[in-house]
Amino acid sequence: PNARAYPLSTSRGTFAVVDSPVAPGVEPRGVALLLPGFTGSKEDFTLMHEPLAARGYRTVAVDGRGQHESDGPEHDESAYAQGELARDVLAQAAALGDLGAPLHLFGHSLGGQISRAAVLLDHTPFRSLTLMASGPAQISDSQQQRVKLLRDALGVMTMAETWEAILAMGPPEEVGGPARGIGGQDLLRRRWLGTKPAQLLATGRQLCTEPDRVDELATVPLPFHVLSGASDDTWPVPVLDDMAARLHARRTVIPGAEHSPNADQPLRTAQAVADFWDTLDEARPTGA
Repeated sequence: PNARAYPLSTSRGTFAVVDSPVAPGVEPRGVALLLPGFTGSKEDFTLMHEPLAARGYRTVAVDGRGQHESDGPEHDESAYAQGELARDVLAQAAALGDLGAPLHLFGHSLGGQISRAAVLLDHTPFRSLTLMASGPAQISDSQQQRVKLLRDALGVMTMAETWEAILAMGPPEEVGGPARGIGGQDLLRRRWLGTKPAQLLATGRQLCTEPDRVDELATVPLPFHVLSGASDDTWPVPVLDDMAARLHARRTVIPGAEHSPNADQPLRTAQAVADFWDTLDEARPTGA
């Protein structure tokens, strides 16, 4: 209810967002910037907006550069280097930063690693960082094979041809295509065709080569939250447990969820995130 889709203007261009306000009659408690994962989009958070609005949180879900409805170069992979995407996040934060409310950063999978890079560049715009189903380094061997399959296909086919080939091989999430998402196959196809191939190639390579930067992140003076489903074939749950311990982070495991708790168990996921943010608000000194 009352959510708006619009292009958010920033110092680094415009980004398509879905902006959901706090529910009427609820005291505002903060703002959250939500970053989707590989082959994902802002729509992945659709079922989390309303429960978070009811808890007092305005949520702004964003398509990153070259994702779905945010523009970007078709074939220039350098535009999607992790540092460039991290600076985009800081620009998005700056565009939302005049609201006078705490700004929480939330990243899913690839979005978590981009969030981490942004925080390592400059943590000061943010009140906290939540990493959902996003691990310390490169993705699992099985997922690397799926990304390689996708990259090989994109080397010889258009996005439309690749989509048809993916469907012919089986469920998209099992053959290197888009993860299961919200909105049905029509939305998934539209999102796929809107995404730039250079974005997929560059970020897929990042997922397969990302170094472990957890110790570096642990020196950042922010509260951290590591959230995942009860099983995850992209980063095994014990790997996420270990990362949370190294970060001294709050750790949440969502029963009945896998790599996309936001889609599998959106109400439980929203509750867990709001509980974490509420705790930070309550711990803030009076007048801070």
